[in-house]
Amino acid sequence: MARIQELDRRTFIRAAAGAAACGPSLLLSRRAHAQKRKALRIAKWAHFLPEFDQWFSGELAEEWGKQHDTDVVIDHVPVERIDALAAAEAANRGGHDLIMFPWPPAVYQRHAIDHGEVYQTVAFKFGNLNRFAHRSTFDPKSKKYFAFCDSWMPAPFQFFEDYWAEVNMPLGPVNYYSLRSGGQRIRAKRGIPCGLAMASTLESNITLHTLLFAFRSRVLDEEGNVSIYNGRTVEALKYAKALHEDAGSLEQLAWGSSGNVKAMLSRKTSCTTNAISLIRTAEKQEPQVAKQIMLQTPLVGSAGVRAVAHVTNCSLVWNFAQNQEGAKQFLADMISQSRAIYEKSKGCNFPIFQKTVPDLIVRLSKDSEADPAWKYQTLKDALYWSRHVGYPGYTTPAAMDVFNSFVIPRMFLSAVKGEHSPGDAALAAQAQIKQIVEKWKQV
Repeated sequence: MARIQELDRRTFIRAAAGAAACGPSLLLSRRAHAQKRKALRIAKWAHFLPEFDQWFSGELAEEWGKQHDTDVVIDHVPVERIDALAAAEAANRGGHDLIMFPWPPAVYQRHAIDHGEVYQTVAFKFGNLNRFAHRSTFDPKSKKYFAFCDSWMPAPFQFFEDYWAEVNMPLGPVNYYSLRSGGQRIRAKRGIPCGLAMASTLESNITLHTLLFAFRSRVLDEEGNVSIYNGRTVEALKYAKALHEDAGSLEQLAWGSSGNVKAMLSRKTSCTTNAISLIRTAEKQEPQVAKQIMLQTPLVGSAGVRAVAHVTNCSLVWNFAQNQEGAKQFLADMISQSRAIYEKSKGCNFPIFQKTVPDLIVRLSKDSEADPAWKYQTLKDALYWSRHVGYPGYTTPAAMDVFNSFVIPRMFLSAVKGEHSPGDAALAAQAQIKQIVEKWKQV
């Protein structure tokens, strides 16, 4: 049976040390196997909706364990700690069999099995992998898949309809220009700032990479070369500084994890970029607040509509895992539960394999909990306007290292706070990214 373990500080440190190996060897004799059940130990990033993790562990994993004569143990790890846990296990070559990340774990590809076999197993039932997942989990050098992508979360723009209606924008801002002009008027009238995340958090990483893409800038080009220092990046930094001066707040620069979500739920900001878990939380806790929050495609920039996915749910099986076969089977079987995963996540987790939820667009157009019911239909084209980390190239270890090191949020903060000019901030970021790229060339 499966059981949930919430990692407190002591448990986390112990797990990060990679002390206990979990599960019996696959080479146990038939007699020993009969005496001791197999074990599958999973570390999973803690979902934004706690009820999803309760279902995932208490029903999906438990039922799978019964069917496969396996004890499934799932440790739910806060998003901000999952990378540290993985780094410790990779260093110690021990810990969980499987780790589920909210982003592609490219930096651990040397410690991962080739997940191509899992993709092939799934393809027989549900078709080939889409470009988004392929680029997120495939290493073009080794020609191997370092992880398995099963679902993802788009990052639409979200705004308070009543706030924006007061400045004659009831449908919200369409582009970054109207975000600045409308946000400025809302702050002047109500004292309510614009709520784009800028501190070093997952939310700011997504928001600010998206802003760069909108201004036609790139962190790395398609070949993996550093391309951050250019006029387009400087333009994006100048814009962010002006937006903050005209429509931002000091608190915004110090938000912790989910700070933009908390600000929206308390109506202390007029808009933000986030997964729809924000509205789902409001629907449960503050229905009247949820009613006023509307969705829109990402804001239009000079490059059109481009947004980094808020979450790319990627699972990695360690090449030192004690139960590799069980972990691979669990991932393959999980795809058959994609419809339930979509439903239990309240529509947050979009399927990678479209055949598993063929009526997705219909569901988005008529949601039973949304007010109005068509609120989520904006997401019907989400795969078209969403991009992976590392775009336009693959999600390489260097690209993910830049992401995990929060180089881009720190670059923006430096310019917004006036610590460096936009040009100097971009130049400093380029130097940092070059060091990261060179480091991975030596690996």
